Amino acid sequence: MSRTITSPPPQPGSQAEESSQQQGSSLSNGLKQRHLSMIALGGVIGAGLFVGSGAGIAAAGPSIVLAYAVSGLLVMFVMRMLGEMSAANPASGSFSVHADRAIGPWAGFTAGWMFWTLLVVGVAIEAIGAAHIMQGWFPGTPSWLWVLVFMAMFCGSNLAAVSNFGEFEFWFAALKIGAIALFLGLGLLAILGVLPGTHSPGTTNLLHEGGFMPTGVSGWLVGLLASVAAYGGLETVTIAAAESKNPERGVARAVRTTMWRIGIVYVGSMLVIVTLLPWNDQSVTESGPYAAVLDRLGIPGGGQIMNVVVLIALLSAMNANIYGSSRMAYSLVSRGQGPKVLGKVSGNVPRRAVLASSAFGFFAVLLSYWYPTTVFAWLLNMVGAVVLIVWGFIAASQLVLRRRMEREAPAKLVVRMWGFPYLTWVALAGVVGVLVLMLLDAGTRVQLYSTGALAVTLAVTGYLKQRAAAAR
Repeated sequence: MSRTITSPPPQPGSQAEESSQQQGSSLSNGLKQRHLSMIALGGVIGAGLFVGSGAGIAAAGPSIVLAYAVSGLLVMFVMRMLGEMSAANPASGSFSVHADRAIGPWAGFTAGWMFWTLLVVGVAIEAIGAAHIMQGWFPGTPSWLWVLVFMAMFCGSNLAAVSNFGEFEFWFAALKIGAIALFLGLGLLAILGVLPGTHSPGTTNLLHEGGFMPTGVSGWLVGLLASVAAYGGLETVTIAAAESKNPERGVARAVRTTMWRIGIVYVGSMLVIVTLLPWNDQSVTESGPYAAVLDRLGIPGGGQIMNVVVLIALLSAMNANIYGSSRMAYSLVSRGQGPKVLGKVSGNVPRRAVLASSAFGFFAVLLSYWYPTTVFAWLLNMVGAVVLIVWGFIAASQLVLRRRMEREAPAKLVVRMWGFPYLTWVALAGVVGVLVLMLLDAGTRVQLYSTGALAVTLAVTGYLKQRAAAAR
């Protein structure tokens, strides 16, 4: 028997009451605890870490370790706040539902559709990256063919049952975790000088190649912005938890392990890389930092090994983004904030939402072929700062909902934000600070403007819808 999940209760008499009762009423609890555990562990290991971190290292040098630690601390605060709200009121719309309840329907509308846009554009980016790797292995094959194969595979699996998404992510996560564990183990042995064929580099690469911060504060800030982008996607576990057997317990376990996951996977990896390699080694950006380290250690086929790992990370992200975007769209429609045609559920799966999200992702891939420097570039810029806007909504929502829960249902606070409300304000200030840095940096200013235009458009649309609904 499948138990249905329900949305968090709306405020008494609110216009969202009827639709809120409907949300998730046909979604099952097909995700098991082992699925959630591996989604939480694997979700922190993405292609951005394996490849994108090279640009951050080239910009900041060894101080990239500090950049990832600072941005990681911000992410810990955000995930703790999100975990507090999601454990108390699990919902497939996650932070969008929380923003709806705390700030108003316009806020849930804005946060939800911004995140949906980020995920479906992400599907396109990951499909293109995966196709590029496959073309390297099978020269002469068209890129569009691989894109079509991957899109069909993950769209089909998400159409069938939520347990398929869980199984794919379980094994993808297991492979990524195994790869990271092996990399960190080999790196530690090399740093200690006990790996055959290596000698300990000591602090040579950390302190004697221009110092710990060779490019100054400006370079470190560029690395900080790059590190923030690498953390996107952690929110998916709170969306998935709503379709598990025990969502409260699942969310609580996931957020409580965030600290050591971020510390080991991100900060630990960066420390291993900049200790073993000079930060200005060209292979860091050309081959990718992980492949460069494996080659330096003399691991046979290190580059191809990392290609396999990156491919797995890309496919995992595609699968997760199709799932997350379909559930977010379904949640929005269930609350009257999207086209009703996407709200139909069959077989405990919002199949129309899955198809719509996959179709938009595939259309974005086509745009990358037709208009790579115009329309597709605009799409990429438009989602450049979305995750920061979402984090801002999470912090603002938690400030309101925490006090409400303390008054009305303190027993539901099974996860609590540390140092409330002070650390919540610190996190909110951190989000604003990163946005200011994006404004000051010429390379990210266009992204900020584009994301800002999207946010304003959605906020105005959501507010007008809210006013129209209140007038009825």
